[in-house]
This record gives sequence, C-alpha cells and structure tokens, in this order.
Amino acid sequence: MNGLMSRLFTIARAEWQLWLRQRLALGALLVFALLLVATSLVTALKASQEHHERTHQQAAAEASFLSQPDRHPHRMVHYGHYVFRIPAPLSMIDPGVDSVTGQSMFLEGHQQNTAMFADARASAELGGFENLTTALVYQLFLPLLLIAIGHGLIIREREDNTLAPLLAQGMTGIQLFAAKWMALAGLSLALLLPLAIMGAIAASQGAAVLASAAIIGLYALYVLVWCSLILLVSTCVRSRSIALGILTLCWLAAALIVPRIAVESASSAVPAPSKLETDINMQAELRTVGDGHNADSPNFQQLRANLLAQYDVTRVEDLPVNFRGMVAQSAEAGLTEVMNRHAEERMALEAAQARFAASFGWLSPVLTVSAGSRALAATDLATHHRFLREAEAVRFDFVQGLNRVHAEQLAYRDDINRNRDRQASRRTRMSADNWKVLDEFSFEPAAAGERIANASTPAAMLLAWLLMLTAIGILAARRMQP
Repeated sequence: MNGLMSRLFTIARAEWQLWLRQRLALGALLVFALLLVATSLVTALKASQEHHERTHQQAAAEASFLSQPDRHPHRMVHYGHYVFRIPAPLSMIDPGVDSVTGQSMFLEGHQQNTAMFADARASAELGGFENLTTALVYQLFLPLLLIAIGHGLIIREREDNTLAPLLAQGMTGIQLFAAKWMALAGLSLALLLPLAIMGAIAASQGAAVLASAAIIGLYALYVLVWCSLILLVSTCVRSRSIALGILTLCWLAAALIVPRIAVESASSAVPAPSKLETDINMQAELRTVGDGHNADSPNFQQLRANLLAQYDVTRVEDLPVNFRGMVAQSAEAGLTEVMNRHAEERMALEAAQARFAASFGWLSPVLTVSAGSRALAATDLATHHRFLREAEAVRFDFVQGLNRVHAEQLAYRDDINRNRDRQASRRTRMSADNWKVLDEFSFEPAAAGERIANASTPAAMLLAWLLMLTAIGILAARRMQP
C-alpha cells in the first residue's frame, strides 16, 4: 500500500513540477492569484467599512430619537426611527443578496417601509466590477483555471506516447486516474489558502469558527467536483481541443445558462404579484381598519362601547384613559396584523422561488455552491427575511409604547383641545423620558448550527456530484487504452 501511494504521489509531484515549468500554466496561476488577492482585499475592506458605517449610523439614529424634546407622543410615532443591518463577518467572503436587498429601514407608525439603500451600482473606479467578490472568483474563475491546466492531464500521456509504457509497467488506468486526480486536487486545495485566511480573519472579527470552517469545506467540495469532471473528460476524450471545448461548454452551462434558466423557471413556476398590485390590495384592506387618526370613525365604535362598559361610564371624557390613545393602540394592532400577513405571504413566495431555483443545483454545481455559501455567510434570503421581521418587531414595540404613553399619561381633554392655544399645546407635550420605549437594535447572524443545517442540502448535492463524477471517471479509467 505504501509503495502504491508512493507511486501515485510521484506522478502527482511530476505534474506539479511540470506546471511550474510551463509558462502558460504558471502565468494562469499568477493571474488568478493576483485577481483573488485583489478581490479579497477589496471585498474585505468594503465589508469592514460597511460594518463601521452602519454601526455608527445605528448609534446615531438611536441617539437622535432619544434626544428629541418634549412633544406629543403621536408626533414621535411619525418622527420614526432607522435600523441598519450590520453585515456579518463572513460577508467579506460572500456578500450574497445584501447588495440588492437594501441594508436599512425607516420605521414609523401605520406602515411598513421596504429596505433601502441597496448597493447595486456601477463603480467607475473599478470599471463596473465592484461586485466581483471572493465567492464569485472561486465559483466562476477557479473552474476555468482548472480547466485550462487540467484538461490534458491524461490526453498528454497519449500524445507523448507514455501511456502505453506506464500501463505495461503494471500501473492500471484507475491508478493513473487517481494520481492525476491527486495532482489537480492538490493544486485546487492549495488555491483555497486565501479563502482560509479570510475565514480566519472573519473568525477574529466575531464569526463563528464552525461556520468559517464549514464555508471552506463547502468550497473544497466544489473544487473537487470540478477536478473529477475535468479528469473524466480527459480520460474519455483523445483530443485536447475537444476536451477543452467540452469542458468550456460545461462551464458555460453551469455558470451562465442553468442559473438563468433557474431564475426564469422559478418566476414562472411560483408567480408572485407585482409590488404595485400587492400594495393596492393591502391599502384597500388597511382602509377598512383605519389608521386611528379619526377617533370618531365607525371602525372604533365597538372599542368605544367596550371601554365605556369596562369602566362603567357613559362618556369618553370620563374614562381613566385617553380614548384617542386607545384608538391609536387598537388601530396600530389592526394595521400591523394586516401588514404582517401580506409581508409573510410575500416572503413565503420569495422563499418558494428561491427553493425552486436552488433545485437546479442538480444541474449546476455553481448554483449549489452559491446557495450554500450564502447560507453559511449569513447573507442569504432567509437572513434578509429575518432582518425584516426583527425590524418590524422593533417598529411595533416602540409605536405601541408611544401609544400607551398617549393613552395613559395624556389627558383626553388636553388632547382634543391641543390646538386651541399655546398653553393647551404645551400641556400635550410628554416628557422626553418616555422616548426610552425604543429598544436598541442589533441584528446578529443566525447561530452557526442553524446556518450549517441550512447549507446541508447544497453540501449533500455537491457530495453527490463528486461521488457520481468520480465513480464514472473510475469506470472510464478501468477501460483506459493507450
């Protein structure tokens, strides 16, 4: 066994030495290394800058809200508050959907706003390649490098008339396949070193070590899938040009064609109404609830009757609570129930589309690794949806907190007469201490175990790809002829 491994390693080492002597292979490796280093630095610096800026903006938004002077509590409901999604440490590897989903939200009473300030823009300084990330370099360009270097690994033995002597000396086709696979896999795994360094940096900045290790393992599986595919084609084809053409077509299908088909198919299979249509339907339903600004609206007659019966009085002026504030609480609860239901329906459709598109990973390892990478980096659609839900929880809590101040601390007579004169207006200004109903917002990625569980299906798909291609390659190698 040791002798066999020594022979396999000798052949693999000979391939590594040959690549170092070949100008084309060495040049391709250097270009890829420079691209990877430059992209990694830019992505890491951008992620660090965004982390600093959003942390500062979140603190500034909270300070601005809490520093507001004494005023009517409902004015603070409309003054609103901003929340920001702080990027996860592993976003320096894969920013995922963050660049298109927006990273901040304005929270206010009576409505749910969408996330804002998506970073999908063209950058003149970077020639339009500002969205080229470490993840994309590994997903798209590393397979091209491996194809360029490895497509002729076994074909070259035939062209140089060395295959027959190797087989005559007792080496089997399977052993030769294994040796060449070791050579290409060893190079591929060595090229994951920058990814491992970025994972270590992310871990030093708070990323879960388990998640950092898992994302490296996922990309290791991915590059080994391409190694097996390249060796399979090189085993079955006798011409370098044909092998290069087949592998290039495989890359085009996996990287460009199948992902496009997946997106279009998901939109057709799981149709979703446009935002305009959704907003129109939701606004029609919200009008039946009422926004609470008109306490005399028929929508709140039952609330009036219930409160009068509860406190055994005949006029709202005699209630121990401010009827207008109670209306504001009831209206906000009703509006939020409607808005949350529509939001959950929309997010369910988006999640269904994402799952449908991800099923095309059986046709494209690029789709598979990208889905798993986003899940592990906490930059996937599920993370964005969690941000929306947590932001909505903050919005509802602080709005209802202000509505409670309105109902319990502001007298009804002062409230309805606040526009009569300056003194009346002053009596409706509540102490700024009440603005402390606002909770600090700090969005954190899901636990490492949950992210690994979310990435388990893509990882299993890559493993299935690897086992299938390797098994077919071994069967082809068994029939190898000079």
